[in-house]
Amino acid sequence: MKRPALFLDRDGTINEQMGYINHVRRFVVLPRVAEAVRLLNSNGFLAIVVSNQSGAARGYFPPSLIDTMHELLNTALMRRQARLDGIFYCPHHPRGIVPELSVDCDCRKPRTGLIAQACSRFDIDMSHSYVVGDRCLDIELAHRCGIDGVLVKTGYGRGEVEYVLPSRAEKPLYIAEDLHDAVLWILEKEKPGFAQ
Repeated sequence: MKRPALFLDRDGTINEQMGYINHVRRFVVLPRVAEAVRLLNSNGFLAIVVSNQSGAARGYFPPSLIDTMHELLNTALMRRQARLDGIFYCPHHPRGIVPELSVDCDCRKPRTGLIAQACSRFDIDMSHSYVVGDRCLDIELAHRCGIDGVLVKTGYGRGEVEYVLPSRAEKPLYIAEDLHDAVLWILEKEKPGFAQ
């Protein structure tokens, strides 16, 4: 049976935005993220991360560090009874310095390749799915996929709302304080009176 998904940006939405996170000690999960993911788990939504990680192509850290970060993230969430269903990321950049990663790919957001990968692995009800992120490119990704986007004010979000969003054609359906607020708003819209 098809299930709706929240396609979640990582840096600035799930963890603190610190530019290129090149060490495990710089990976800090934001407050209320575990609670937000747990709400998705208990209300039938897939929680799927879609993230650009071009630092690998730029030579700032090895690709293996991305996997290490995601293991840390999964462990931190599981300790709080929360679970990500999938993590899809793009390690590429067309102007990178690592030859095998220096490509013009279809998975670098706002291109739709990461969501296509998720759809090939999961049976997703796209008509009730959303993209949630702290950048206008996340909202552009949502529009390219024909779904709604929610912009969070964490990470780059506040600056994007004030300085970037006014000139963008693609607008978010909702501007949330953080991921938890976004999830509450989406669940109320999709499942009025849902159980918290």
